[in-house]
Amino acid sequence: MSAVPADAAVEPALARFLRSLAARDASIHTQRAYATAVGGYLTWLGAIGADWRSPARADLRAYLAVLGENHARTTVAQRLAAIRAFHRWATRNDLAPGDPWGAIATPRLPRRLPRVLEVEQVGRLLALVDGDLAAPPGPDPVRAAVRIALALRDRALVETAYAAGLRISELAAAQLGALDLRRAEIRVLGKGRKERIGLLGRPARAALAAYLEDGRPVLLERRVGDDPSPVEIFLNHAGGPLGVRGLRYRLDRLRRRAGLPLGVSPHTLRHSFATHLLDGGADLRVVQELLGHANLATTQIYTHVSPGRLQTAYREAHPRARRDNAP
Repeated sequence: MSAVPADAAVEPALARFLRSLAARDASIHTQRAYATAVGGYLTWLGAIGADWRSPARADLRAYLAVLGENHARTTVAQRLAAIRAFHRWATRNDLAPGDPWGAIATPRLPRRLPRVLEVEQVGRLLALVDGDLAAPPGPDPVRAAVRIALALRDRALVETAYAAGLRISELAAAQLGALDLRRAEIRVLGKGRKERIGLLGRPARAALAAYLEDGRPVLLERRVGDDPSPVEIFLNHAGGPLGVRGLRYRLDRLRRRAGLPLGVSPHTLRHSFATHLLDGGADLRVVQELLGHANLATTQIYTHVSPGRLQTAYREAHPRARRDNAP
């Protein structure tokens, strides 16, 4: 399905911009979001007779007011980011003299600190799955086998997400051929289709080995039809690939059963991965590489949610904070 809206033909620059996004392997979700944001912006400018290449400041302020009246602040920020990306692209391609939004004060969102699980809370998630594995099999051997297979999969999911700091989309798309248990590595495609290596600790390797040996084959046998066997690592109860929605549903179900707070999501495991690495003394640039962040500034948010690491660094570095200076 094309991300270009039906009226894109009336604005060739928009169509070219969206094609450039596709050429850079932007996700279909990003293309759709940018098509909506920039398409709405250009349509509004056209309706008031303004030239998008050099709109007046008053027009931009009026459009900002329209966005603010009809959308939440997060949506306004996302749409403005898309619009400015469009203007930067147009400038680079000599379609416009510059970014007219550069002189406009736009609202900034307060920077929210990511939610992070304590190590004990991650342990509760895994203990819950271990309890499922240890539960009595019940009278129906087929149902018991599927239940165990799903529990093995769930343990492998949580361990892999936490060990490698993967995004939920990366977990869903991870393929068997990208997994090397001997080297304790998994190759994933991140944002912009950039490949990186995720590292796996001993518990994650053991959980994946158990799932691949005793869980995945059971789920694979439940497939119907003649389609080729899926190459994805994680399968659903019917033997097909476990998509992002299924992953989110399953991990949220585990979250509720483990009594973890509302708002804990699959991405929380990624946040926890980064924060716990920093707490353990990992270098910020190493964490940046493992997360697949293009910009170190993106990774630096985790220094603000790692009070234990900050306190340790403070005690070790500040001359008046050392224990030997205490009165």
